[in-house]
Amino acid sequence: MSDDAVSPEEVRHVAELARVGLDDDEVDQFTRQFADILEYFETLDEVPEVDREADLTNVMRPDEVRDSLERESALENASETEDGFFKGPNVS
Repeated sequence: MSDDAVSPEEVRHVAELARVGLDDDEVDQFTRQFADILEYFETLDEVPEVDREADLTNVMRPDEVRDSLERESALENASETEDGFFKGPNVS
């Protein structure tokens, strides 16, 4: 895949949507990295499919009831709390 598969303008647009500030060097770096990622996906498209039904098994452990943290302990390292809860940034 050529390096122009993802343009610097597209990288800037994605960064703006994610509210991430990038300098010109970072835009160049991400442009190359995005092109590499797209190339990996093209390689995956070349892998032949296998006609086989996968056996589904539960690989998770069973639920166990355990003591949880006290509220004060859970919140002691939080940068902001409000009324006994974590407080995060407003999302627009």
